[in-house]
Amino acid sequence: MSAEMEEIRLNLGHIELAAHLFGPADGEPVIALHGWLDNANSFARLAPKLPGLRILALDLAGHGHSQHRPAGAGYALWDYAHDVLRVAEQMGWQRFALLGHSLGAIISVVIAGSLPDRITRLALIDGVIPPTSGPQDAAERMGMALQAQLDLGNKQKAVHPSLDQAVTARMRGLVAVSREAAELLAQRGLMPVPGGYTWRSDSRLTLPSPTRLSEAQALSFVKRIACPAKLIVAADGMLARHTGLLEQLPFSYELLPGGHHLHVNDEQGATLVADCFNRFFGIS
Repeated sequence: MSAEMEEIRLNLGHIELAAHLFGPADGEPVIALHGWLDNANSFARLAPKLPGLRILALDLAGHGHSQHRPAGAGYALWDYAHDVLRVAEQMGWQRFALLGHSLGAIISVVIAGSLPDRITRLALIDGVIPPTSGPQDAAERMGMALQAQLDLGNKQKAVHPSLDQAVTARMRGLVAVSREAAELLAQRGLMPVPGGYTWRSDSRLTLPSPTRLSEAQALSFVKRIACPAKLIVAADGMLARHTGLLEQLPFSYELLPGGHHLHVNDEQGATLVADCFNRFFGIS
């Protein structure tokens, strides 16, 4: 990571979040939001390649070194959006850009569509809208989510006997990443426990959502975006096959080689993403 990175903590009143701060104090303010079960180290390769930007890379609630939400609370999209807006208040940023990957990109779209006057630019990596469903699935989904919440108390987090085994497990996760990416995420995501290591992330993050937006509801956020927006689609990622969705977007996207975590998997991917976003932010 860049020697210019600063570790900070932000007390929002309802929760305390950890973050990495990159770039010059007078740079264009940007809040960077990582993907599900990742952490601020998701931007460790990319942020130093975006000169002139003041990038605050958060550990979202329940991830990395940020606090978990209190007992009985959940991790809904609007709660993340509220956290980000409170972070902007802490930083004194009335208007700011958003840089989001996957879940972080979805949160960014929700904020930019809800409060379009607050967001100056939107830089997205392989994510736009959350998974959607029709009204006919509502009761079944709610039942599944409630039962999963009840069952969670009987489950124990996996303990990996060694750091290497924990890194290997992350490489083979739901979304595979390179060893280099897994090691970066492990630096911030693992903690020692009796018998080895486990991930810091809140177990409630793995619970299914009790509700989902319809596609029309989700796209309503996209349609209200008023700032310049740029989406990077990973050729081997999660969006490339959703051509119907991509054709409905009111902003441009660029297809780049690599997987869902192309910005952190290796230096080549980070450089390609940085070149695209430097042009987008007007950085020479």
